[in-house]
Amino acid sequence: MFDFGIEGYRPDWLRRPRDIARRHGDRLRALTGRTLIAVRLAWDLGDDTWFADCPVVFDFDGEQVEINHWKTGELSLTWNTVDPARPLGWPGFDLEWRAEPLPELRALRGLPLRRAELLEWTGRDAARGSVGVGFVFGTGRVTVFNALDENGLRFDAPEPRVQRVLPY
Repeated sequence: MFDFGIEGYRPDWLRRPRDIARRHGDRLRALTGRTLIAVRLAWDLGDDTWFADCPVVFDFDGEQVEINHWKTGELSLTWNTVDPARPLGWPGFDLEWRAEPLPELRALRGLPLRRAELLEWTGRDAARGSVGVGFVFGTGRVTVFNALDENGLRFDAPEPRVQRVLPY
């Protein structure tokens, strides 16, 4: 299995929204009230840009969730498996973990989580059925969504073509 150049990382790919909610819903709900300590992105040092193929790592006061999208509809949620102190080893790229390299992420650090969401894209395109993971705070939000074979980030409310799978 491809580990994305991350020692110890073993993605757990799921496609169906209900399967994702069944496997991870309780654990996502349990993050409510926890403080966001850090969000880490893989950073491409050569281009000085986010390397969106690696998981997005959220640390909620000791409970870490790693979110990764692959292909047009696969989502992996793993828990406490990525050690951001270890180097990334993706051949051909010079990568490192960076905490909150985007100002929108820095604005969320230190805030308690109000709720986690699983969000299904219902549009009539190739992304139909893909699932994003959203985190809602008192003064902002972030959603990690499937950007067609990589991760994407949004910081605004879900579009009308998004259906909440979790919370029910």
